[in-house]
Order: sequence, then C-alpha cells, then structure tokens
Amino acid sequence: MGKRPRRETEIFSISFLDCITCGLGSVVLLLVLSQIRAPTIEQSEEDLQEQLLSLQDELIEIEGQVDILNRDLTAKQEQLSDEKRRIARLQGDLSDIRGKYQASKREADVANQLEGRLASAQQSMTEEMKRLLGEGFRRKADDAIGGIPVDSEYIIFIIDTSGSMFNYVWPMMLAKVEETLNVYPQVKGFQIMNDEGTYMFSGYRGKWIPDTPSQRRTVIDRLRTWNAFSNSSPIEGIVEAIRTYYAKDKKISLYVFGDEFTGSSIDSVVKGVDIINREDATGERRVRIHAIGFPVRPDAPQYTSIRFATLMRILCQRNGGSFVGLDDPARGGPRIRIGQNLATPQPANEALAQVPPGS
Repeated sequence: MGKRPRRETEIFSISFLDCITCGLGSVVLLLVLSQIRAPTIEQSEEDLQEQLLSLQDELIEIEGQVDILNRDLTAKQEQLSDEKRRIARLQGDLSDIRGKYQASKREADVANQLEGRLASAQQSMTEEMKRLLGEGFRRKADDAIGGIPVDSEYIIFIIDTSGSMFNYVWPMMLAKVEETLNVYPQVKGFQIMNDEGTYMFSGYRGKWIPDTPSQRRTVIDRLRTWNAFSNSSPIEGIVEAIRTYYAKDKKISLYVFGDEFTGSSIDSVVKGVDIINREDATGERRVRIHAIGFPVRPDAPQYTSIRFATLMRILCQRNGGSFVGLDDPARGGPRIRIGQNLATPQPANEALAQVPPGS
C-alpha cells in the first residue's frame, strides 16, 4: 500500500486566529475598563476633598460663634452680678427708710404727747397769769426776749457763707439759727439767703418758705452743707431782702449772721441801708435788722471782725434791732443763748443774751 502524502501545516489556522483575536479583545476590554473606572475614582477624591474643606470652614465658623456666645454669656453674668448688688443696696436703703419712718413715727407720737402737755401747761400758766396779773394784762407788741424784739411775723436770715464762717463757726451758726427760730414758735413765713443775696432754696425766690416743723428741719439739714460764694459784706443781702419782701402789711425782721466785714466803707453801707430801709411817717423803719456776730479764729487778724461788729451795732441801732456778739467758749468766753429768758436785755445796739456759767 502506498504512503499518503504528508499534509502541510498551516501557520495561520483558524485556531491561531481565534487566540490572537481573543487576546486583542482582552487587551481592548482592559483598556476600555481602565478608561471608565479612572475618572470615577478621581472625581470621588475631589468631592471628598471639597467636603473636607467645607467641614473645616463650618468648624471655624462654629468656633467663632462659640467665642461670641461665651463673651455674651460673660457680659450677662457680670450684668446679673451688678443687678444683684444693686438689689442688695436697694434692700439696704429700704431697710434704712423703714427704720427712719418708724423712728419718725415714734418721734411724731412723742411730739404729739409733748404738744398736748405743753398746751395743758400753757393753759394752766395762762390761768395763773390771769390770776396774778389780772384779766386786762397784755404783753407789749415790742417786748423783747433776751434783748431781741419778737413782734415780727416774717423773718429773713442773711448768713455769711465765707470760708472763715464755714470752716470755723458753722456748728455754732447752726445752733444760733435754731435758737432764733425757737424764739418765734410760729411765723407766717421765713427765708434764707447769704450775704450776697443768693437764696438757699432757689425755688422759693421771691416767695416765703412756709413755717412748719418739717420745713424747719429741712432748713437746718440743708444749712449743714450750704457753702455759697461770699465776699463777707452783708449789704447785697440786706438790699435784696428789703426790696423783694417789704410790704406795708407785714412785720419783717432781718437776722444778719457774720464774722467779718471786708467792704471798703462802713459809712457807705449805713447810708445805703438808710435809703432803702427808710422811715415811715411814724418814724418806724420798713424792717427790723438784728445781727449775730461770730468769733474768728484766734490766729486770724481781728480787724475785719471788729469792723463787722461796729457796722452791725450801728445798723441794729438805727433799724430797731439788736446786736448779739458771741465769744468762743473754747477761748474762755461766756456761753450765749439766743432768746434765753435769764438774760438781761441791754440797749438795742449792744444787746447780749448771756447764760450764767454752768447752767
């Protein structure tokens, strides 16, 4: 039997082409897949980065808001503390006011009781006086207490508010104002000004201060710290008082309180007062002028004090009043009390009310 002829091998067979095709397809598929997945990953990373930055910004903003809120909280806490302290102070003031009110109420009750007793005593004294002096006895209109006539219905205080008065004899001056008011248990009105004509209560300028116990206490309390400018010359205050308050139907007394006269001329002041406080048809002056002379410091020059005493003695003598000169008890002088019944009245220009030592 004869041999078959050998078939020649084909290099590019179907199987070979299939393998090549599959390989190329795999490569193409890998390329396609890699091109699809890469942009998605990169985009995700960018989104995450943006979210991170956004959260960081929000965190910074929140931290800023926290700082602001903490500052506001601190301020509110401080304000709350201030309000608590203010409430505590107000409660303390309220307690003080309640205490003063209770004390005033008790004082008013005591005053009412004393007033009743005084009225009863006065009635008894009146009956006794009628029995001793007779039914027709009447006190003269110009009778004096302690050398000072007390027939006036209105009184005006003209007070030297200079440094020498305020810094040395002010407590004594307050006592003399109270004593003078006590000489007049009841007047229709009074007024306070300094030697410059400056009113202590500007709201009462040109008007009379009503005379009540509470108003008298208010005046004394205000006088304790009143320190208006003064040139230690009473002429301005006297002129203001007479021009403003003189009336034909009113009996008025001026009380000049001072320690020095620094004006240029005593004679000019006397003549000026004579012009404005002129006499009427009966020879009476428009107003009475009284004066209280206070001591000056022992180490201070006495010349201006002597001039004040000289001036006021002349004015009081010419204007129906009394001059009271005070000595300093600390320097061995006599103790003087205005309106003391034990005093012996002296001439109008040298009247002093003196209490015996030890009384």
